[in-house]
Amino acid sequence: MLIHLHPVNPQPRLLSQIAECLKGGGVIIYPTDTIYGLGCDISKPKAVERICHIKNIDPIKAQLSFICKDLSHLSDYTKSIDTPLYRMLKEYLPGPYTFILPASKMVPKILKSKKETIGLRIPDNEICRQILETLGNPILSASLPGDTVQEFTDPEIIHEKFGERVDMVIDG
Repeated sequence: MLIHLHPVNPQPRLLSQIAECLKGGGVIIYPTDTIYGLGCDISKPKAVERICHIKNIDPIKAQLSFICKDLSHLSDYTKSIDTPLYRMLKEYLPGPYTFILPASKMVPKILKSKKETIGLRIPDNEICRQILETLGNPILSASLPGDTVQEFTDPEIIHEKFGERVDMVIDG
C-alpha cells in the first residue's frame, strides 16, 4: 500500500494508520532525512526478522539501528553517558547521523550487537518525528537494499520493487 503524506503537515488519520500497522508487527518504508528506510516497531521481533530477510542478512549478525523522536529516549536505551558526549549528541541531533552507544537492558536483544552497543538516530524529518510521536516508541531503521539513487529516493520505484514485501510505503 502506497500512502501519500504531506511532508510538512502529515495527516493525523494516516499517521494513526501507520502507527497501528507498526504496533501490529508491520514493516514500512518511510522517508528519513537522508534516504528512504525500512522500519518496524523495535518491540516486534518477527518484524525485525522480516526486515533482515528483505535485506538478506542474518538477524543475529545484523548491526541494526533505531530512530527516536528526540533525546528524551536516550536514557531508556543507552547506559549512562558523560556530559561531553551528551553535548555532542545535542549539537548534531536531530540530523543524518547514527551514533553507536552502549546499550541498556531495555534494548531488545535482537537489536544489540555482540559488543552490547546500539546505533541510535534522531532524524531531522517531520514525517519521521510524527510517526514516532504517534507510535510512542522508537522504530528500527535499516537502509533499503538497492544499487541506484532512484531505488533509495523515488517512492514510486520503491513501491514497485518492495510493495509486495512490506505493509506500507510512505511517500513524503
